Amino acid sequence: MAMSEARFGSVEDVADALADLQEPDGQAEAAARARDAVLTKPPGALGRLEELAIWYAAWRGDPRPGLARPQIVVFAGNHGIVGQGVSAFPAEVTAQMVANFAAGGAAINQLARTFGASLDVHPLDLDRPTADFTQGPAMSEQECLAALSTGWAAVADDADLLVVGEMGIGNTTSAAALACALWGGAAADWTGRGTGLDDTALSAKAGIVSRGLERNATLLGDPMGALRAVGGRELAAMAGAILRARHARIPVILDGFICTAAASVWEKARPGALDHCVAGHLSAEGGHGRLLAAIGKPPLLSLGLRLGEGSGAALAVGVLQGALACHSGMATFAEAGVTDG
Repeated sequence: MAMSEARFGSVEDVADALADLQEPDGQAEAAARARDAVLTKPPGALGRLEELAIWYAAWRGDPRPGLARPQIVVFAGNHGIVGQGVSAFPAEVTAQMVANFAAGGAAINQLARTFGASLDVHPLDLDRPTADFTQGPAMSEQECLAALSTGWAAVADDADLLVVGEMGIGNTTSAAALACALWGGAAADWTGRGTGLDDTALSAKAGIVSRGLERNATLLGDPMGALRAVGGRELAAMAGAILRARHARIPVILDGFICTAAASVWEKARPGALDHCVAGHLSAEGGHGRLLAAIGKPPLLSLGLRLGEGSGAALAVGVLQGALACHSGMATFAEAGVTDG
C-alpha cells in the first residue's frame, strides 16, 4: 500500500504493515563505521555519539548524513478513565493545552524552535473521550484503527527524523495499563504519579489499572487488542506514526513513558520492530525505566522530566545533531595531516 494513501481498515491491514518492514542500509552502515574509524579522535572517544551517528546513517542510507527536516508531531486525546479520578487535572485541560500549542506557548513549541523542527498538532475527537476501560474496552476496533491511520498520515514525506509526543489528561493511566498488559508484572510496578498524585490517589490509580486489566482480560493476549482495550486515541496515533516512520526509513526518537508504551506495542508484536528508534530520555514517571529495559533502549538523557508533549525527545534531537555534526563534519586523519596512532 502506498504510504501517503495508507489507511488501516482492518486488523489484518495492520498485521500486513508490521510484516513488511524496511531494514537499515548495510552498506551505508559499514561506510559510516569505516569513516568513524579514521576521524581525528581516539577510537570511541565520542562515546554513544559515535553509535548514534552510525545508526542514523544506516537508516537514512547515507554514510555522511545531515539532519535537515526533523518533525515533531503531538497527538491529543481524552480518556473516559478520568471519571475515576486518576488525574490531578480535569479533562478540559487537554483542549486548553491544544490551544496553547497552536498559540506557540507550550514547552514543546520552544524546543521545536530551538532545534529547528517543524511542529504539528493533531487533536483526536476531544469531545468524545474513550470509554472507561474498567467497564470494557477503551476503543472499538474501528476507533483504534482510525487513530492508527491518523498517526500514519501525520508523518511528513520529507521528514528525516520523527519525534512523537502527546497531550491527554489521564493518559499515564492508559500507558500504565498498556505496559502492564504487554510486559507483565503488577499494576503498581507501572503506575506513577502522572500530573502529581499524592500517595492515596496513586494507590487508587494502581487499583483502577488492575480492574481495567481484569475487565479486558480476553483482549490482552494480542498487542493490538491490548492497545484497543486500555489505550487511547493519542497512544494509537503515536503507534501509527512510528510504524509509518519504519516504512519510510525515518529514524525516531522516543519520548517518555506514554510514547514508549505506545511504541512497545510493535516491539511486543514483532521483536526488532523498533530498531529505527532510540530512547530520547528517561522520565520521572513510574515505570519508564522498566519499560525501556523491556524494549532494550537505553536513554540518551536523564533529566527528571515528566511533561510529555515530546519534550524530552525534542531535547535529544540536539544530541543527535551534535553526533551528526561530528561524524559528518570532522576531518579524517589523512585530511587533517594528523598522524593516526
